This record gives sequence, structure tokens and C-alpha cells, in this order.
Amino acid sequence: MDIKDLKTLIKMITDTDITEFEMENQDDSIRIKRGSSTEIVHVQAPQVVTMPQSAPMTASLSQPAAPIVAAVAAAPVEKGEAVTSPIVGTFYRAPAPDAAPYVEVGQVVEKGQILCIVEAMKLMNEIEAEYRCKIVKICKENAQPVEFGDALFLVEKA
Repeated sequence: MDIKDLKTLIKMITDTDITEFEMENQDDSIRIKRGSSTEIVHVQAPQVVTMPQSAPMTASLSQPAAPIVAAVAAAPVEKGEAVTSPIVGTFYRAPAPDAAPYVEVGQVVEKGQILCIVEAMKLMNEIEAEYRCKIVKICKENAQPVEFGDALFLVEKA
């Protein structure tokens, strides 16, 4: 392979999102790797559990921590399926600032009914119900930015 072909190959790889390329034939063997390999490590932060004010400060370490664990486990679990944002953008509950919202909590909506709008790059993307359902919770505030996969609504099939 001559230098001109090699330069063309390198340009083609840098113009794409390819990070590694390997090619072998009878005469040549080429391996191109760009960027540094980074390792992504996910770490979960420890949960902070506060003790009630009435608990004595001289508690023995040999006492079980069951009441504390029970208090954390008693947190309300929300029911329903999440309707998520298919894109990154801005969440709008109504078609205009002075208009009524598309849906309210407790309302039953039909399949195909508009739930909200997610604006992305000046395009208004209508988010529709995929099935007949009841709105349990509205997870985002009006005009709040949303990411791909963020829960917009919690719904129950009706």
C-alpha cells in the first residue's frame, strides 16, 4: 500500500466515528486506532440515612439497624408505566403559553391523543399516547429541559 492510499484511509477514518480499524491482505497488515481507551466506572453514592431526633445518641453498635432500613424501604413506590422522552429538548404541557394543558392528572386519554410537546431545535414534536391510559403523574414542569429517556408521565393502562 502506498502513502497516498494510507492517507486516504486515515482521512476516511477520522471523518467518521470509527475508533479502530484493522485490515490484512497478502502483502500488508494495517491497524489504525485513534483516541485513548477510557474506562467508564459507575459508582453509586452511599445513601444517607438520618436517625429520628428522639433516638438516643448512645445506641449500641450491637443493636440491629432494622428500624432504619424499614424507614428507607417505606418510601412511596410510584405505580404505573413511564412515558419517556424520545429526544433531548424542552417539555411543554400545552400548545401555547396561554392555552390549556393537553392532559391533567387523573384524566383518561385515548391511543394517539397528544400528551405534550418536546421542542428540539425549533421543531415541536408531539408526544402521543401509545395506548388508552390514565395519567397518574406528570413528572416534568412546563418549559423544563428533558433528556432522552427521561420520564414525562406515569400512566396506567385503562
